[in-house]
Amino acid sequence: MSIDPHLRISLPSDGLAKYVDDIDDLEVIIWDLEGASPADSFDIVVPPYLRPVEQLAALKELRIRLIQSQMIGFDGVQPFLPAGSLYANAASVHETATAELTLALILASQRGLGDFVQRAQAGEWKPDWRPGLADARVLLVGYGGVGRAICDRLEPFEVEVVRVASTARSDERGLLHGVNELPELVGEFDVVIVAVPLLESTRGMVDDDFLSRMREGSLLVNMARGPVVDTAALVRHVSSGRIRAALDVVDPEPLPAGHPLYGLPGVLLTPHVGGRTNAMQPRMGKLLRHQIECLRTGKEPINLVLAGEA
Repeated sequence: MSIDPHLRISLPSDGLAKYVDDIDDLEVIIWDLEGASPADSFDIVVPPYLRPVEQLAALKELRIRLIQSQMIGFDGVQPFLPAGSLYANAASVHETATAELTLALILASQRGLGDFVQRAQAGEWKPDWRPGLADARVLLVGYGGVGRAICDRLEPFEVEVVRVASTARSDERGLLHGVNELPELVGEFDVVIVAVPLLESTRGMVDDDFLSRMREGSLLVNMARGPVVDTAALVRHVSSGRIRAALDVVDPEPLPAGHPLYGLPGVLLTPHVGGRTNAMQPRMGKLLRHQIECLRTGKEPINLVLAGEA
């Protein structure tokens, strides 16, 4: 990769600009991909966070060395990449915050916090017994950066964690089961966490058969992408009272008004906020500075996941 001391970068707002404003010979253009491009070439473009992937169509005719996403997932991105460009995801930015929310959703669901809050708002004092998390068996499906961060945070809670990855292998924590073993595994657990990327192989992974195999009263936690779960099947199984669900992602998204998941007993729902904490922008700024340094010194950027066809 060529060495170039002068770089032109595009940022979606002033929020990220403060993390690079001390870097010499750096041209920063604020552009949220709306309207005409302010330049015909960029060294780095950072698209807005959590916008539809179609926003990247604004880049198609430009010359861009690196598109630095603010998200970990990259499903649907490939057709919109400019020729010769590189695409990096935001690994290292969201894992901790997403793992925090995962634990929050599990604890709130297991301890019935949603019900207790509603009762308190209605002026009711009505204690009851809840499953809790201690001594539970937890199945963690997906062991990338988010999965590892979730596993780290589960360790102090006195649970048994069984991990599933794309293929069976062993690591410093022991055995990882292969995804092909899921049909035999899923019925043995109190909590099933899904943290896989959205690929053709994972789309609809949590279907009617998967949900039917889950243990009575168990909890499904989706921290992956909405289409990993068959929404209609999930509504049926939760409505029957067999299982519960804690969801930060859904399909469709955003969830339209009047959707059955809203207000469904047994469902705890958050609006795709896994990465939305005060930690995001500083971590994104740190990643951006690293990528700038890579381009300036001729090193390969980190987190590369895709490349535009030449």
